[in-house]
Amino acid sequence: QVQVVESGGGLVQAGGSLRLSCAASTSPFNIWRTGRYRQAPGKQRELVASITNDGIANYADSMKVRFTISRDNAKNTVYLQIDSLSPEDTAVYYCRAEGTRSLRGRDYWGQGTQVTVSS
Repeated sequence: QVQVVESGGGLVQAGGSLRLSCAASTSPFNIWRTGRYRQAPGKQRELVASITNDGIANYADSMKVRFTISRDNAKNTVYLQIDSLSPEDTAVYYCRAEGTRSLRGRDYWGQGTQVTVSS
């Protein structure tokens, strides 16, 4: 069973930055794409960004300026850098690991990490 663990959340002031991490307990070659999502109170979960195992990044249209996704295959970790945080970024941030055929194409979700931005 693949486990996905997020970290790096917390309470920050508006204008600050955070780097969120997502680590999967399997070889990076078993995960073809990792996505970062967020869910704000009372709202639906939305895609922030994703990155393939060969480094191709994709961003939601509204996330292209302040969010940067990257990966370190040696550490099997995906990072999400968030700059110029605003209270509207307050949400639980989730990680989704999409498995290759070796994992029967299954998706694995983490438990989420809370980001709270104070004004």
